Amino acid sequence: MRWRGERQSTNIEDRRGLSAGRVAVGGGLGTIVILIIALLFGVNPQTLLEQLPSTPSSDVRTSRPVNSGEEELKQFTSVVLAKSEDVWHEIFRQNGRQYREPTLVLFTDQVRSACGIAGAAVGPFYCPGDEKVYIDLSFYEQLRRQFNSPGDFAQAYVIAHEVGHHVQNLLGISDRVDALQRRVTEAEANQLSVRLELQADFFAGIFARYVQNQGVLEAGDIEEALTAASAVGDDNIQRRTTGYVVPDSFTHGTSEQRLRWFRKGYETGDMRQGDTFAAGNL
Repeated sequence: MRWRGERQSTNIEDRRGLSAGRVAVGGGLGTIVILIIALLFGVNPQTLLEQLPSTPSSDVRTSRPVNSGEEELKQFTSVVLAKSEDVWHEIFRQNGRQYREPTLVLFTDQVRSACGIAGAAVGPFYCPGDEKVYIDLSFYEQLRRQFNSPGDFAQAYVIAHEVGHHVQNLLGISDRVDALQRRVTEAEANQLSVRLELQADFFAGIFARYVQNQGVLEAGDIEEALTAASAVGDDNIQRRTTGYVVPDSFTHGTSEQRLRWFRKGYETGDMRQGDTFAAGNL
């Protein structure tokens, strides 16, 4: 991705080197379940963080200093966020709406959000309560090493997916899904979560199509995003971490599903094609 010299977003809140307090893992979640959730993109904080009791405290400096080598990653992340702002302002304008830009928070180890206190282990996430995307930049290395998904556009996919959750929030989709999840069984709630996540993948695909039309993508960029989308399927992660797959526990979709919906967004660029909740076959 040709990103150097491109506009950087001003909606970056840098909290690296700060700690939001201690996080006590509990709530009856087992170690394996925590590990699986930690490896997933786009964890729904309203369902996950409610299960992680924390000890609140004032923000304090951590023992880990901000890595100067992360500055380039910060700049890259800021450019991708700016690109997402351009894309969604245009799409919302075309549909007679006004886009409200999210803030992206950079943090180290753990962070306080309107959804609670989260550790870096949950991965990047979006909090609808404060309309902010949260990411510890060390996740990019995890993406490369643990998910075998190198490349800057694999990283861009992560941001685009979380911004996709912001789009869902602005459109009222997130609230409707949350209300439905409170009235159904756990298995049914998980299925709703899968549809929500796949739609965020679809929106990430739309983002990819728009930035390609801007001429900033390079050969292999889309393949990097497709590899990342496939790598974080529930089935793939469960198989690698536990040795078996439990479909009823899926909350993000299979590798094939995530790949398909990202590709559909990329190929169509049409918001009307992304209603995962009406789709008979995910």
